[in-house]
Amino acid sequence: MYNLLLILHSVVRWVVVIAAILAVGAALRGWLGRREWSRLDDRLGLLFTIALDIQVLLGIILYIVSPLIQDVLANFGAAMEEPQLRYFAVTHAVLMIGAAVLVHVGRALVKRQEDSAARHKRAAIFYGLATVVMLVAIPWPFIASYARPWIRLS
Repeated sequence: MYNLLLILHSVVRWVVVIAAILAVGAALRGWLGRREWSRLDDRLGLLFTIALDIQVLLGIILYIVSPLIQDVLANFGAAMEEPQLRYFAVTHAVLMIGAAVLVHVGRALVKRQEDSAARHKRAAIFYGLATVVMLVAIPWPFIASYARPWIRLS
C-alpha cells in the first residue's frame, strides 16, 4: 500500500503543477488583459483546488504510514538535526498545507468579488503565492539533499 501511495503522490504532483500553471495563467491573463471573469476561469481555480486537496490528502496518508516518518517520530529531536529528515517531517508538510490554505482563501475571496478585475487580481495573487510555495516545497530531482525522481513508478 505504501508504494502505491508513493506512486500516486508522485503522479498527482504533475496534475497539481499543471492545474496551478493553468489557473495562474488564466488569472494573470484576465487581470492584465482586462477581460471578464469566465466560467473557465472559475473551473481552472476549482481544478487547482481539488487537485491540491487530493495531493495533500495523499500526503497526509503517506505521512501516517511512512516508515521514514515513523523513524522520525521515534526520535524527533535527533531527526530535526538531520536536514533530509527535517525536510520531510516538517518543512514539506507545512509548506504544502500552507499552499492548500492559500488556494482555499483565494478561491473564497474570488467568489465574493463581483468585479472581474478584482476576481482575476485575487486569483492571480493567491494562486500565484500557492504555486510558489508548492514549487519551493516539492522535492525536485535536482536538489541533492532530498531529491526524489521526476515520476516514481515503483
